[in-house]
Amino acid sequence: MSLTSDPPIDPPVEPPADPPAAKEAGSGAGPDELTVVPVRHPWRWVAIAATAVLLAQFLNGLITNPGWEWDVFAQFFTAPTILKAVWITLQLTFYGTAIGFALGIVLAFMRLSASGFLRTVAYGYIWAFRSIPLIVQLLFWFNLAYLYKELTFGIPFGTAFFSFDTMNLVGAMSAAVLGLALHQAAYAAEIVRGGVLAVGSGQLEAAAALGIPKFRQLRRIVLPQAMRSILPNAANEIISLFKGTSIVSVMAIGELFYQVQVVYGRNGRVVPLLMVATVWYILLTTALSVLQHYVERHYAKGAVR
Repeated sequence: MSLTSDPPIDPPVEPPADPPAAKEAGSGAGPDELTVVPVRHPWRWVAIAATAVLLAQFLNGLITNPGWEWDVFAQFFTAPTILKAVWITLQLTFYGTAIGFALGIVLAFMRLSASGFLRTVAYGYIWAFRSIPLIVQLLFWFNLAYLYKELTFGIPFGTAFFSFDTMNLVGAMSAAVLGLALHQAAYAAEIVRGGVLAVGSGQLEAAAALGIPKFRQLRRIVLPQAMRSILPNAANEIISLFKGTSIVSVMAIGELFYQVQVVYGRNGRVVPLLMVATVWYILLTTALSVLQHYVERHYAKGAVR
């Protein structure tokens, strides 16, 4: 029998004392005891001050410079000839957009078709109308009667059923709408095609597996999602078309810019008349931008909080 003794117990080790700095900013300090130092951005304030000074100088010159002739601007801003020109500009924009995007949707789905022939035709159209300057296209349509004195309808390369003269078929306004719409269709086709391609193919496969018809897939699945990608680019194209209607002034159509040129050609007040056109373009472009915002917000439901 042997006797054993318990092992000796080590004395407790005390933790080392915190340094004075740690005691002052200890972890137990409450939020009210902490000193919060905001981040300072001195150069940001310098940039803000410089921009504000430049903006104030610009506005001061805009208001006080007599060369702007604001009295002449106020006289012509709501003149009947200017308002009529604004209406013609809006008509050109509306018809060019409506016809252009309707044709562009057809071209976009032709490019997405499984038929190689349809894809080639759509690509050829887009290539041609994006390559030829718009002013050249407008002049071609304006001189259609010179190129084709009459049009016939009947069996291709065979008997003609009836024909009519083209002299009065395409006037200046019709040629402008036709040129703008056909030109716009080439760009609209690529915008729509890009939006459709942005929709995941897995959703269409799932819809096909559920037996949903093709047209319903397009209407209820593809287009609502594609519109989120289509709308910003489409709005840019519409605004560009709205401002680009000034190019039809080469055809002596009384749109806004042409009418302003006519007026300042008579009275010599170039700057205030140009400001009339500028302010109208700004106001109408702003209205289109506001409309774009609400349409985008509508199609963003369920995707953006």
